[in-house]
Amino acid sequence: VQLQASGGGLVQAGGSLRLSCAGSGRTFSKDIMAWFRQAPGKEREFVAGISWNGGSTNYADSVTGRFTISRDNAKSTLYLQMNNLKPEDTAVYYCAVSVQMIIGTESCLYDYWGQGTQVTVSS
Repeated sequence: VQLQASGGGLVQAGGSLRLSCAGSGRTFSKDIMAWFRQAPGKEREFVAGISWNGGSTNYADSVTGRFTISRDNAKSTLYLQMNNLKPEDTAVYYCAVSVQMIIGTESCLYDYWGQGTQVTVSS
């Protein structure tokens, strides 16, 4: 099972990035998928999650209104559109998959993890 995250980079405050996470090795179409992030010296935190069919989403308060999570099950790919980026959004972003039935915000609820992609927002 592999989750390959991509799309990170360096962007100025107010800019946008779109992260992608391509899954392989098993079918994820019935699983919860989510994005987490970890800044230097901080714990990994939940950013956004999405149900198996995209019908339900959940966002951290800090990104609500700026980030949008989506998925394409036909392509086994998860996305995170990030707009109006702020320096405090700087972190390594990880995609994750959970076989649970609800969108959990705790990292321990997730079974598969991608390798992470760096997002750096300059002020």
